[in-house]
Amino acid sequence: MSQTIEGVRWTIYDLEGLPQNEWTRYEIIDGELFMTRSPHRRHQQVCVKIARQLDAWSESSGLGETIITPGVIFSEADSVIPDVVWVSRERLAQIEDEAGHLTSARELVVEVLSPGKQNEFRDKEAKLKLYSVQGVREYWIVDRLTKQVEVYRREKARLILVATLLGDDEITSPLLPGFCCSIRCFFPE
Repeated sequence: MSQTIEGVRWTIYDLEGLPQNEWTRYEIIDGELFMTRSPHRRHQQVCVKIARQLDAWSESSGLGETIITPGVIFSEADSVIPDVVWVSRERLAQIEDEAGHLTSARELVVEVLSPGKQNEFRDKEAKLKLYSVQGVREYWIVDRLTKQVEVYRREKARLILVATLLGDDEITSPLLPGFCCSIRCFFPE
């Protein structure tokens, strides 16, 4: 479940006054506050499976690091918690602040959809726009209910849908040389 508080322009400093607990996540996109409950267990399973595939490839290639639910602070009015990101080693050294937050997410971002129109709006519209503006090179939107993956890649300064993968389709990426796996690996049986 996700809810927004409209009519107020929020910043990262406003988050300090909000109740903090392990069941609520706060994200700010263009000054709009999104409050989300901790995701469903199956949502988290999908995140772990995706991270496992990316991490195994990262370990063997030595090219980068897979991070689950990092805080990404683009600006005072744009702070999100993507489900999974992949960052090259050289890029990570440039974009990690002292608190362990990322100040950019220029390579791969993965969001797993939670049910509901507000969640779909946040990931498919608000975050797509934010990631596009912020220079993310590739964005995967994973739907655990339909077991499909939408792949967006940067073309002409914006993220464009280049593939919708289903069933036995394999996912590859120009960002991840040699990475290839069936999207079935992302979903629990």
